[in-house]
Amino acid sequence: MAAVTQKSVIDSVPKGLYIGGQWRDGGDGQTIAVDDPATGKALTHVAAATVADGRAALDAAVAAQADWARTPPRDRGELLRAAYERITERAEEFAMLMTLEMGKTLAESRGEVAYGAEFFRWFSEEAVRISGRWSTAPNGATRLMTMKQPVGPTLMITPWNFPLAMGTRKIGPAIAAGCTMVVKPASQTPLTMLALADLLRECGLPDGVLNVVMTTHETTGAVMEPLIRDPRLRKLTFTGSTPVGRSLMEQASQGILRVSMELGGNAPFLVFEDADVDQAVDGAMLAKMRNMGEACTAANRFYVHESLADEFSAALARRMGALTLGKGTKDGVDVGPLVDEKARDKVSALVADAVAKGAKVLVGGSVPSGDGWFYEPTVLADVPTDADMAREEIFGPVAPVTTFRTDAEAIRLANDTEYGLVAYLFTKDLSRAITMSEALEYGMVGVNQGIVSNPAAPFGGVKASGVGREGGFEGIDEYLETKYVGIAL
Repeated sequence: MAAVTQKSVIDSVPKGLYIGGQWRDGGDGQTIAVDDPATGKALTHVAAATVADGRAALDAAVAAQADWARTPPRDRGELLRAAYERITERAEEFAMLMTLEMGKTLAESRGEVAYGAEFFRWFSEEAVRISGRWSTAPNGATRLMTMKQPVGPTLMITPWNFPLAMGTRKIGPAIAAGCTMVVKPASQTPLTMLALADLLRECGLPDGVLNVVMTTHETTGAVMEPLIRDPRLRKLTFTGSTPVGRSLMEQASQGILRVSMELGGNAPFLVFEDADVDQAVDGAMLAKMRNMGEACTAANRFYVHESLADEFSAALARRMGALTLGKGTKDGVDVGPLVDEKARDKVSALVADAVAKGAKVLVGGSVPSGDGWFYEPTVLADVPTDADMAREEIFGPVAPVTTFRTDAEAIRLANDTEYGLVAYLFTKDLSRAITMSEALEYGMVGVNQGIVSNPAAPFGGVKASGVGREGGFEGIDEYLETKYVGIAL
C-alpha cells in the first residue's frame, strides 16, 4: 500500500458537487476554501452550490426514491456492510483527511473512523429487521396489520466536528430504511463527506440515492431553505447549534416534515464524595478532551463535592498540563488546534470572563504564540455559577470546576440549563447512581465513565438539546413511517 500523505489524500478526494451519480462544478463556478486549522492556510478548494444546484440534488433524490424503496432490504444491508469494510480498509486515509481539515490528532481521527464505520455495520444488520405486526381486533371482526415504509427524500445537514461519524450516523439508517438523501456537510470539513460519497459510489449505491452539496456560510440559507420548503422533501435531520436548529424546525413546520435534531449541550460532570478520584479524573479527561473539547457531549461544567474538589482539581490540572499541543499529524501531539479563529476566540473570551468573575487558573488559560487556532488545555477552580461558561458550550479544552455540598444541590446545579444532552456522574454507591440518573434531565447519562456514545445505543437529548434519536434500535425508526391496514373478514 502506498504511503498515506497529505498530498495523496487531498488529491484523491473529488472536489465537486455529487448530484445524481455525477460529479460537477457549482452552477456559478464559485468555490469554498478548505483550511488547515493548524496553519490557517488553505488545503484545497471545493465547489459551492447555487440554489439551482440544491434543487437539482433534490430532483435526483426524488427521482431515485421509488426504486430505492423497492430495493430488497438484504441488498441495502449488504451495501452498507461493504462500505463498512472499505472504510475500515482505508482507515488511515480517512484519518489523515479528517486531521487535515478539522485539526484533531491522528489518534482521535482513527478512533472516529472506527466509530463512524460501526454505524454502517450496525445498520447493515438492522436493514433486514424492519418489521410490522399482525393482530386480531378486540371484537374479532377485523384483522389489524401494520407495516413500516421509508419516510422518503431526506435533507441531512452535518457538522464539522465529527465529519465522518455524523455522516454515517445519518446515512446508515437512511440507506437501511430505503430513503434517498441530500447531504450538506459543514463548509469547514467537506472533504471527508466527499470521500465517503465516492466510497459509497464504488460500493454500488445507485445514482441519486445520495447527493452531496456544499455551500458557503453566506449562501447556506439561500440554498437550503427552498429544499426544506419543497413539498417533495419528507424529512430533515440536523446536527449543530440550538439556535440554528430552532430556525430549521420553524422552516420544516410548513411542510410538516419529520425532523430529528441533535443540538447543543452543556454537560455537567458530577463527582460525589464517595467517588474514586483517579477514576473520576480518567473519566474527566475523556469527557473533556475528546476532540479537543469540540463535542456536544464534552463535559462543560464540573461539579465536585467540596471534600474532593482540591484533590480532583489538582490531579486534573496535572493531567491537562502534561498534554502536548501541536499539528495533529505530528507524532507525540495530544491536542490539535480548534477548528477556526472564531472558535478559538470564543474559548478565550469565556475563560477571560470566568477569571474576571473570580475563577482561578490552575493550568493553561492562554492562547499560545505561533500559527494556527490553538488554545492551551485549561483547568479553572472556584468558577462562579454566573460565569458565561456555566451557561454556554465552551467547545474547547477548558475544564471549569465548581463545588457542591449536597446531592440536592448537585442536581439543582446540573439541571439549571436549557440543555439536556448528556450528564456524567461518579460515585461508588449504586443507589445514588440510579436516583441521580433518574433525577438528571438529560437524554443520556454516563455512570463512572467519560464516554457514552455507542452505535448500538440511542444518542440524543431532551429540552433544547434536540428531538429524536440516532443509533441503536431507535435510530432506524427516524427514517420509517408506520402504516396501518385494517382488513375486514
